[in-house]
Amino acid sequence: MAARHFDVVVVGAGIVGLAHAYAAARRGWRVCVVERDAACVGASIRNFGFITVTGQAAGDTWRRARRARDLWAEVAPQAGIAVLHQGLWLVARRPAAAEVLQQFMQGDMADGCSLMSPAEAARRADALALADAAAVLHSPHELRVESRTAIGLLTRWLAEAHGVVFRFDEAVLQVDAPRLHTGRGMLQAERIVLCTHTDLASLQPERLAPHGLRLCQLQMLRVQPQAGFKLPGAVMGDLSLVRYGGFAAQPAAQALRQQLQREEPDALAHGIHLIAVQSADGSLVVGDSHHYGAAPEPFASADVEALILHHLRRLLRLTEGRVTERWLGQYVSSPHTDCLIDAPCDAVRRVVVTSGTGASTAFGIAEEVFDAW
Repeated sequence: MAARHFDVVVVGAGIVGLAHAYAAARRGWRVCVVERDAACVGASIRNFGFITVTGQAAGDTWRRARRARDLWAEVAPQAGIAVLHQGLWLVARRPAAAEVLQQFMQGDMADGCSLMSPAEAARRADALALADAAAVLHSPHELRVESRTAIGLLTRWLAEAHGVVFRFDEAVLQVDAPRLHTGRGMLQAERIVLCTHTDLASLQPERLAPHGLRLCQLQMLRVQPQAGFKLPGAVMGDLSLVRYGGFAAQPAAQALRQQLQREEPDALAHGIHLIAVQSADGSLVVGDSHHYGAAPEPFASADVEALILHHLRRLLRLTEGRVTERWLGQYVSSPHTDCLIDAPCDAVRRVVVTSGTGASTAFGIAEEVFDAW
């Protein structure tokens, strides 16, 4: 059977793959996306749909997030993707956490952000529980989409508006550039981009072995609050300040971490940092925890769920909070970098976001990959 020819073939239809398909299509190239599953069912639909800028690690990650946020804002209305809310509210409960925010505000990454008193924040965001808060940071930069539907809508728009060819339910068995051998035949392309994310064993695994990659599993919840409850934007708390690189790099973060180790040892042991966002139906997407390994067990913990809900109730003024859904997310983690871009040969690039920031940075990464290729 003759091979079908494209300018670019992207392997993987998660957000990283779709971002590369979009970047290639904007250049006028013929693009094909090959996905082993019948639909995208991996990390890209199991997250918050939270395009996060403020708090990202300085340098590449923050810069890519800024660019990706702009591209999400451009693409979403064209693709019929609703932006459900904007901005971030980070509640610092401990004086040490407030000190981290004060130091963060002195840097360039705080551009556009404001640090306010609990009283001022209460006037603008009455959903927040602020009785024992020390300070509140507001960032206007973030966007929230419903990831479960956004990925499908983005796929359809790329096909209809940009002519991207999608081949679902088709596994790529071997890459021998410029050819790709799949379970259904052969494809050929000038450029091949591997965006297979958590599949670290199928294609050229020897290229990944030296990087110490492992999987991170997340525990996520959907919570139904009382009728009429309205979040002002995405919400975080003290625990996020020792996980997000832009905050954790501040000098005061070390003292905060030590205090949290004394006061919240279980939360730190399970990698919990509270994020809450809101869906169009009023429900909250809440998480998450972080457990690492080569093959994390696929079982959700009632104890971890209880810890997440405990921190949720401390952060928000909830009178109700019924859990309506539970699921596990997963991403690739690296001790060295937030994104691995590998070049096995001139015609192939492998892109693995290794920090759980795929939704926040993929559009920015994809532009850089093709600009440098």
